[in-house]
Amino acid sequence: MLQPRPPAASPPANRWWQLAFGVLCMMLIANLQYGWTLFVDPMRKAHGWSGAEIQIAFSLFIALETWLTPVAGWIVDGLGPRRGPRLVVACGGAMVALGWVINAHADSLTLLYIGAAVSGIGAGGIYATCVGNAVKWFPDRRGLAVGLTAAGFGAGAAVTVIPIRAMILSQGYADTFFWFGIAQGAIVLAVAGLLRSPEGPDTVRRAPPRVRQAAVSATPRQVLASPVFWLLYVMFVLVSGSGLMATAQIALIARNFGVADSALLFGGSTLTVALIVDNVMNGTARPFFGWISDRIGRETTMAIAFTLGGVSYWLLGATGHSPWMFVICAGLIFFTWGEIFSLFPSTCADIFGPKYATVNAGLLYTAKGTSAWLVPFANVLAAGGNWKTVFLVTALTNFAVVGLALFVLRPMRAARREATPVLAASATTV
Repeated sequence: MLQPRPPAASPPANRWWQLAFGVLCMMLIANLQYGWTLFVDPMRKAHGWSGAEIQIAFSLFIALETWLTPVAGWIVDGLGPRRGPRLVVACGGAMVALGWVINAHADSLTLLYIGAAVSGIGAGGIYATCVGNAVKWFPDRRGLAVGLTAAGFGAGAAVTVIPIRAMILSQGYADTFFWFGIAQGAIVLAVAGLLRSPEGPDTVRRAPPRVRQAAVSATPRQVLASPVFWLLYVMFVLVSGSGLMATAQIALIARNFGVADSALLFGGSTLTVALIVDNVMNGTARPFFGWISDRIGRETTMAIAFTLGGVSYWLLGATGHSPWMFVICAGLIFFTWGEIFSLFPSTCADIFGPKYATVNAGLLYTAKGTSAWLVPFANVLAAGGNWKTVFLVTALTNFAVVGLALFVLRPMRAARREATPVLAASATTV
């Protein structure tokens, strides 16, 4: 008697395509943060709102994009490897489109703030899902995969900033909000149907990771009860705070140093050249240091990057009055800051395992929101234009995190490995 055949297993997904889909989604939401500045002045002129009132919308976007990522991650992990990524990214794409459509029709600050909140929630869901997918699909190349994904968000606006600016000039900011919102949301919705996390056949024939990783996954509750998580959180806050200070104040610093409008390259001012270099370096750092950390270890890579960062802050304070040195030192600061968005999620997944990696990475990512509260202190320290004090403090902060990485984090991870099973490291990758 013939027995019925068991249902065929789903064929393994190509993880490099999954990574590419995640990078694409991140690129499509990048200008929500990095292209926003292009809309501020047109909105101010159209409605008579002050710049400070408009920027409250930006603050709302950052807060919700950052602080709600654990919720999005919990939904992704809870719904499973197939439904979770698709549903959260699809909803995120719809909310991103809706948020920009609301912005297009906003005739009051209240409506503008609602648009920012809606788009922030959507972008946070997409960010959490794509980073979580990267750490799950690439245990052997986790730093590189997360770095490439984060680079999509860090440098993706470079693709859309020029057409957005041209459309604002030709058709106005409202039409630009509307059509770019619809286009971005539609593409994200289409890509969402192709996303999934690894399961079953996807985990077969995978090479052991180079970096030692937990074989048992910790739940979010266990992660929040772990001292090593809070050490990572403090380290993230300290490095992120110094980097956000540079991001928020770079134009003010250039003007204070008297180099902002100095002609430097092909007629471009020092500030213009610095901003271009900074964005390129910020995006490049994420996959570069992630790739390095896959080979020499997370703590060693942190020590190298943050030492260079500390030196760069000090050099900017000491030599930044020269236009070329300002560009070089500012570029190095961004190069040694952007990598936190690949190193810390990778380290978190190494320590706490892949099963709940999306929500656990989201919990750690809230440190970015916490660090934003440190930025105003830079203005207090720089009272009277004394930015050298700010750079000295940020340099010492980076050096302190180097010490934490080598002499606190590394021993704590070693002790945790003794207490819990780990996957053996290997020189082989796929």
